[in-house]
Amino acid sequence: MAIGCFVSTGRSLDRAVARVKLAEELGYESAWVTQIAGRDALTVLTVYALRTSRIRLGTGVVPIYTRAPATMAQQAVTLDEVSGGRLNLGLGVSHRPVVEGWYGQSIDKPVREIREYAAIVRAIARGEDPPAGEKWRTGFHLVGVQPRPELKVYAAALSPAMLRAAGEIADGVVLWLCNPNYIRDVVIPEVATGRERAGKGLDGFDVVAAVPAAATDDRAAAYAAMRRELLTYFSLPFYRAAIERSGFEADVAAFDAAAAQGDPEAMGAAISDDFLSVLTAVGDRDRVRAGVAAYAEAGTTSPCVGPISKTDFEATLRAAAP
Repeated sequence: MAIGCFVSTGRSLDRAVARVKLAEELGYESAWVTQIAGRDALTVLTVYALRTSRIRLGTGVVPIYTRAPATMAQQAVTLDEVSGGRLNLGLGVSHRPVVEGWYGQSIDKPVREIREYAAIVRAIARGEDPPAGEKWRTGFHLVGVQPRPELKVYAAALSPAMLRAAGEIADGVVLWLCNPNYIRDVVIPEVATGRERAGKGLDGFDVVAAVPAAATDDRAAAYAAMRRELLTYFSLPFYRAAIERSGFEADVAAFDAAAAQGDPEAMGAAISDDFLSVLTAVGDRDRVRAGVAAYAEAGTTSPCVGPISKTDFEATLRAAAP
């Protein structure tokens, strides 16, 4: 098990850099940055790279529709060089409201499109001719910079079809809102199927799972913060399916009943303590470490602790440190 962490910038880039430096000092193997509506993840990782020396740096993840594959490859090769080969390039398809509403692009066939995109990025990074695509067409080649054939490409996945694709085309998979039950029962079998299609086994394939974590003596407050964050995800079809497959159909049903009544407070209350106790690593040092260990026991190779709002993330990093 190689423990990592998610350190996005929030409002303060300086504070985020300090957290990444702390994570490196504590022995964390990797630090990941999400791409939402704030600072650009690849640019942030460049800052992290210049302030650290060992820890691997990952995007968790950049939507493929935010930039052409040639641009993504060019940025990734540059960052991999700057960091001394420490980049884990996490790619994903995101969601239609984001892709269409923010970037003016369209998700048509997500599994096919991430396959095509990743193949182009890999080819460019290796200094090879990019394959002809249906959605993306490019004749781009690197000039004046050495190829990075060892660049690690990860894929975000949630549904069984995308998990199989990740196993087939990527060096690892990046997971969000996949609790240990789902990882054990769905993620690992589906990824293994994809690896078999590629003529490979699971050895060397990285399963990265975000673990919402908080070292705190106020579990109720941490759970309340998680409930607020999860309201959106309980409304998204792919996440709902994953939650149901992991044994929490009753939570989804209760959420739907509350939503039908237009009751936000009841919608949050529908997310049970049982679900949150499986998903998160919250409590004293032993509980935080036990929560992380549960992900590893389910098949996660890189459980990555992430902050829960209104809690002390520096204390959490120290509690979960390897």
